[in-house]
Amino acid sequence: MWMRGGTSKGGYFLASDLPADTAARDKFLLGMMGSPDKRQIDGMGGADPLTSKIAVVKKSERPGVDVDYLFLQAFVDKPVITDAQNCGNILVGVGPFAIERGLVKARGEETPVIIYMENTGQIAEALIRTPNGMPTYAGDRAIDGVPGTASPIPIEFRDTAGSSCGALLPTGRPFDVIDDVECTLIDNGMPVVVMRAAALGISGEETRDELDNYTELKKKLESIRLQAGPMMNLGDVKDLSVPKMTLVSAPRAGGAVSTRTFIPHRCHASIGVLGAVSVASACMIEGSPAAGIANIPAGDPKTLDIEHPSGATTIRVKGSGPSATAAIVLTARKLFDGTVFAP
Repeated sequence: MWMRGGTSKGGYFLASDLPADTAARDKFLLGMMGSPDKRQIDGMGGADPLTSKIAVVKKSERPGVDVDYLFLQAFVDKPVITDAQNCGNILVGVGPFAIERGLVKARGEETPVIIYMENTGQIAEALIRTPNGMPTYAGDRAIDGVPGTASPIPIEFRDTAGSSCGALLPTGRPFDVIDDVECTLIDNGMPVVVMRAAALGISGEETRDELDNYTELKKKLESIRLQAGPMMNLGDVKDLSVPKMTLVSAPRAGGAVSTRTFIPHRCHASIGVLGAVSVASACMIEGSPAAGIANIPAGDPKTLDIEHPSGATTIRVKGSGPSATAAIVLTARKLFDGTVFAP
């Protein structure tokens, strides 16, 4: 089943429909996506990391959990399938897909789906509208980066701090200095390096295309990323898609902070869901580069609009530190259901 989840899209598969052998699975998925090829002309990928994503779903045997979800990222121009990260956007489609495929039985007007995220060992709860016993994709919820409206899918993340790196701040510090740039190394569901845009010589208002053409900026970001990897307990990240690299600047549209994110080598059209959770968390860490420029609302929970090139992603944070919980409301839509072929 091909679905849009949040601001991404990709193929959703039952684990039982894919080869059990990892190498055979990855070979099939690369062929299915059309990678490696910058246009992915011979496959389903859309010549962009955001449209080259895969969800592998199965009924869970874990107590209190409905389904297990493994996220896989297909590289566009490299023969690489990686499970080194999670994806909150593709996660949004897992609940509807699980109900469509009969892994979860619809219960009334709304059906909760408890999802175990295999990449990070964490749990999320999605609430799916299920009138007439099936997911509905029609609704009035709009999200930046996606035209039109669709049915809202609230998702609450549990215990995401340190999911990949072992701690919210893997170095134990609000920031570290790498190549003379202050960087917050943080993992609240997605490993992210958060830096001030000004420290890299940009304003933070540049378009995605402009930033993708800044060769020297991308070289410096990659140098920082390669050094940050071991510091974040991720090891050698040369061939990994984490950590993400986020440049922050003062908000322009009344939000908490403005962002430009590299994922990691191309500028993101928006920002990943879990990446936004990590950035929101960085904004609330005293002494961090982000905290010094962020507009943080009062009260608890706090609603933070993380601005990005396509608009803003709203993160609701309750509490603070590693015990904080984050929630978001996004949408998904089924695009087609059928048979896909690989060479």
